Amino acid sequence: MPKLRRAVAWFIDFGLVVAAASLLAVLTFHRISALVTDVPDLATRGGFDLLTSRGDVVDASADLGLSLWNKAVLYVEEAFAALAVVTFLYQWACLALVGSTLGKGLLGLRVTPSRPRRAALRAAVTTAADVAVYAVACVLLVEGHFVLSVLVWALAVVLFLVNALPVLSPTRRSLADRLAGTSVTGFGLGAAEAEPVARTF
Repeated sequence: MPKLRRAVAWFIDFGLVVAAASLLAVLTFHRISALVTDVPDLATRGGFDLLTSRGDVVDASADLGLSLWNKAVLYVEEAFAALAVVTFLYQWACLALVGSTLGKGLLGLRVTPSRPRRAALRAAVTTAADVAVYAVACVLLVEGHFVLSVLVWALAVVLFLVNALPVLSPTRRSLADRLAGTSVTGFGLGAAEAEPVARTF
């Protein structure tokens, strides 16, 4: 079934995103660990803050703690930004170079046409729906904007569904396909189950 093939292809591609996220999480953990365990640097900064605090030890300690927190938050935000960029580059490079992501290729599917400009637009929409908006919600949560984070998270769920559910329609074209003017077709083995190429914009 073409719909099942697309679903499995998506899970394979998203598995690669999860793998990239895991690697970035490990890297970020080590960066934060190094930040709070660098005793010489902490001692130097703490001593400088104490000398310039005019005896206000509490304020100097608070400044040091806030500085460490802000750096840790920055590292987390950089990890989420890197995940979105990596996801986009993976989608765009695969579609522009071979017309298929790893998941689609394994399931005998191809995105047509696969010109770089259309591939970039499709990759951007796919990245936004699958990763980027969720990343923004997580960053807002880390920044302490709980209510706004929940709203953006809800928006991310809606965008994901708006992108994915049209695949169940007769044209089987996601929002990314419609905006980029592309279609997903079958090739190789199982070509008889090829998905229809709908008219592009």
